[in-house]
Amino acid sequence: MKYSDKILKTPSSFIRNILKVASAEDVISFAGGLPNPISFPIDALQETINKAMEVHGPKLFQYSTTEGYLPLRQYIADKYNRSYGLTIDPEDILITTGSQQALVLLSEVLINKGEGIIVEEPGYLGALQAFSLTEPTFYPVQLKNEGLDVEQLERTLEENPSIKFIYTVPNFQNPTGITYTAENRNAIYEVLKNYDVVLIEDDPYGDLRWSGEKLPYIGAGRLENSVLLGSFSKTVTPGFRLGYIITKNKELLYHVNTAKQATDLHTNIFSQIVIHDYLVNNDLAAHIAKITDLYETQSNAMLAAIAKYFPPTVTYTKPEGGMFIWVTLEEGMSALELFQKAMNDKVAFVPGDPFYTNKTNVNTLRLNYTNSSPEVIEEGIKRLGKILYEVTTKELV
Repeated sequence: MKYSDKILKTPSSFIRNILKVASAEDVISFAGGLPNPISFPIDALQETINKAMEVHGPKLFQYSTTEGYLPLRQYIADKYNRSYGLTIDPEDILITTGSQQALVLLSEVLINKGEGIIVEEPGYLGALQAFSLTEPTFYPVQLKNEGLDVEQLERTLEENPSIKFIYTVPNFQNPTGITYTAENRNAIYEVLKNYDVVLIEDDPYGDLRWSGEKLPYIGAGRLENSVLLGSFSKTVTPGFRLGYIITKNKELLYHVNTAKQATDLHTNIFSQIVIHDYLVNNDLAAHIAKITDLYETQSNAMLAAIAKYFPPTVTYTKPEGGMFIWVTLEEGMSALELFQKAMNDKVAFVPGDPFYTNKTNVNTLRLNYTNSSPEVIEEGIKRLGKILYEVTTKELV
């Protein structure tokens, strides 16, 4: 059978494949990026679903508008206007089937085969997979502790006029866990205001902050081609698959709306109504505070264990929120080969390779702390540390 070039060039999800082997009960897994199930507001959602059935009846099961449930879009607009001083209207919002669909729709609308996308290096592998369906040319820009390398960003834009959009995760970035500084955000804005490119700021983790200050977005309210992506997956439930696109660019949103019509007509209306009813009838801030307290405890446990058990030559990020820690091993080591040794000791992580567009056998890896207790985290990091002390560059090469 013959298949399309674009599907043959799109990689299978590295993490999904890892989770198949890392899901055994005796494996300590730091591989997933999953919210902790104990954070799901199950009782409140059960009550909300029952109420929604009584109040909305058949509306919960009928076709709906492509743009999404208007009261939910109004809620989202009010949240961003209140929290960031923006001027978002419901008409600036499209509800998507998770943020992942937003990535696919935007790349379908903006990219012709071979045209350019600037991505972070390392970058979110789910975005790299979604964008690959349009057969783009990736232009990775190095991610530093303060954010994107601004000089490399400007040079890349100057030298490659085919670039159509830039994809960033400025808060608690996946996979590194870093947050762009205010200075870096302003420097990026100063560059982008001179170019006709779309800036996508994906912010699924922004509410999960336990230290530091909340920072304004790079482009929202300032750049004409600004796009914000958000989600309820990390704060309420991922299973409902609810995300959203926010942009004041009416023409862009019109075309994204058309692409969504061709894809699935509209996002699950049952989920939209239930989420909205939950949001307006419960204390979301208190719920998120419980999640961030939990994740802060887990993050601190992992950082303490890394400091205790890893060799001093290993470096790592120290997130102010979110779900991930990024580890850099000694130069010349392959995290991918280390993964095989770790699985023999029943502990899993994600090697850095799939977070790059053009590098292999890198010496970086991602650790997730949100799905394990502090005790399990310490045991898993202890096992990894033992392996790291045992192996040498020669043994891994």
